[in-house]
Amino acid sequence: MDRAEKREFVTQLNAAFNEAGSVVVAHYTGLTVAQMGEFRSKMREAGGTVKVAKNRLAKIALKGTEAEGMSDLFTGQTVIAYANDPVTAPKVASEFAKSNEKLVLLGGSLGATVLDSSGVKALADLPSIDELRAKIVGMIQTPASRIAQVVNAPAGQLARVFNAYAQKDEAA
Repeated sequence: MDRAEKREFVTQLNAAFNEAGSVVVAHYTGLTVAQMGEFRSKMREAGGTVKVAKNRLAKIALKGTEAEGMSDLFTGQTVIAYANDPVTAPKVASEFAKSNEKLVLLGGSLGATVLDSSGVKALADLPSIDELRAKIVGMIQTPASRIAQVVNAPAGQLARVFNAYAQKDEAA
């Protein structure tokens, strides 16, 4: 990379750090090209991005961002995973790390909060924004259906009473 390419890369990475909901940093020593490609495709499908960056360039890109406190994580062969949804990158990285022990989660950031590896795993256990929206819609719809049942219950009871009287009159 020449200087212009490095500047462009740092600018793109800085923008990614500013826009990302969460960032995960991990060691990838020992992963094959196929495994790394699989990790990238899983992250892309979920709406995230995986980048391998030189630590020095990543630290420069972190300057002036909320996530600047995680610059200590950039040692050794590191890979960066980030997404706009705060749960996506930790969830995909954590699931991939379970099946590939060579991907070692170091930590990350959630806005200005620096996370260690256990913080990233805890964030991965949270439901995604789409799952939360579905739960909220379900919770909103449940009271409406209960109200409809309560409103219809007296009418159903009256119908059963009239039916009982009608059967009594027929029998007599």
